[in-house]
Amino acid sequence: MSEKQSADPMHGMTLEKILQALVEHFGWPELGRRIAIRCFNHEPSIKSSLVFLRRTPWARSQVEALFVEMKTRPQRPAAKDERPRLFVPKPR
Repeated sequence: MSEKQSADPMHGMTLEKILQALVEHFGWPELGRRIAIRCFNHEPSIKSSLVFLRRTPWARSQVEALFVEMKTRPQRPAAKDERPRLFVPKPR
């Protein structure tokens, strides 16, 4: 029998794996900006965040929703020499 891969981005993911993937993708500062909880903004760590998220259903659901959004949003391939574009206003 062949196994079919699940289309669910949460399939087989633990809360720890989800959090590690978000931190790797966004970094702590951006993660704390997107989900404003203390454990992401003040001395963040995987361990302290897991303790909080396991006890706080509303925060866990926000983390899981951000993970699903990250996994399902199409990624735009970056050019090798592409740098972030900064807006610089023209002098008047």
